[in-house]
Amino acid sequence: MADKNNPEEENQLNIELSEEMAEGVYSNLVMIAHSNSEFVLDFIRIMPGVPKAKVKSRVIITPEHAKRLLAALKDNVRKYEDAFGTIRQTEEGFTLPMSFGGKMGEA
Repeated sequence: MADKNNPEEENQLNIELSEEMAEGVYSNLVMIAHSNSEFVLDFIRIMPGVPKAKVKSRVIITPEHAKRLLAALKDNVRKYEDAFGTIRQTEEGFTLPMSFGGKMGEA
């Protein structure tokens, strides 16, 4: 039972993480689409020499949560770079080796 004198304890959220989910899924590409009410993030794994890629996970979030995610990613990248140095990006632009079809920016 939460201690009424400790407001921090009342605001705690218990999050369960199964062993299977804790293993995670590797993704090296994210395709993002959106509508007026949601953002759709498709996490994809592309393997060299393989002409087909699979969506490994799809996450659908509200625009408000998308903005929070953006802020959290910016903060975490800054903390990472403070601890480990600047993340290098290749000078060449990233291009998909194949067409995935569909319009971008629409859900």
